[in-house]
Amino acid sequence: MSLELKIKGNWNELKGKLKEKFGELTDDDLAYAEGQEDQLLGKIQKKTGAAKEELTKMLFGEEKEKKTEKDHIKQ
Repeated sequence: MSLELKIKGNWNELKGKLKEKFGELTDDDLAYAEGQEDQLLGKIQKKTGAAKEELTKMLFGEEKEKKTEKDHIKQ
């Protein structure tokens, strides 16, 4: 299952968890657009000040976090 489908399929649940953890987030902040996952992550990070790793793990699970780490090591 692709990461995008993972988010899309569970978006209402993930959105609820994000709002619970970060009460300052609004529905506009959490407007999901397919293919725009990185922009969404950046918007949430900017609004909450949360660490990218924390949000990545929360939104994408372990798979995306490992991929991000591998990409960072390659650079």
